Amino acid sequence: MRILLAEDEAQLARVLKLAMTNTGYQVDAVDDGQKAVDLAQKNAYDVIILDIMMPVKDGVTALKEIRASGDRTYVIMLTAMAEVDDRVNGLDAGADDYITKPFSLKELLARLRSRERRTSSFDDRELQFKDLELNSEEQVVASHNSISLTREETQLLAYLILNAGKQLSTTDLLHHVWGTAAPADEEDVWITISYLRQKLHSIQSTVQVTGEKGGPYALKE
Repeated sequence: MRILLAEDEAQLARVLKLAMTNTGYQVDAVDDGQKAVDLAQKNAYDVIILDIMMPVKDGVTALKEIRASGDRTYVIMLTAMAEVDDRVNGLDAGADDYITKPFSLKELLARLRSRERRTSSFDDRELQFKDLELNSEEQVVASHNSISLTREETQLLAYLILNAGKQLSTTDLLHHVWGTAAPADEEDVWITISYLRQKLHSIQSTVQVTGEKGGPYALKE
């Protein structure tokens, strides 16, 4: 999993990053809310961990901006305050979970493991981007007309929509679309991208999958 950690307490940030990295996660760490917003708009993450009290832009404000851009990444809020209002503000801003400081590393890592088990599944049966409508359950995408998709094409398009505009590597796509259940490689990604491009063209969509063989790829209008 790729994780964005926004925490301005330097020592705590080092400890959290080391623990998550040693567990096998890829971690990008920043020390203020604006940097978190900037990276979230640029990269695809599986989890974002936001401290509420940060300089430049607090965690709640940063989260509101991230959600306003259409980003649905799973977000865990960190707070040193135990007041109910603080928790409510974070949840109302779009947080999925929160942890109150001080907390144990075991608890955080357990929540991340729980999230990792679900990271390859897409909860939304219907997704939209520009003139595209994707029904993941029926495996159909529609624009001026509609066309059926394979399982891989459906999962790939869903992940591209959820991260529209972001540059996604072949590794990202292999992990989130194919996972570890079935062996796949760069060639499988390229073939699926190529077929998906043909199908988007056939339904006369203005949306395109950009990128050359090997990636990165992005969904853009």
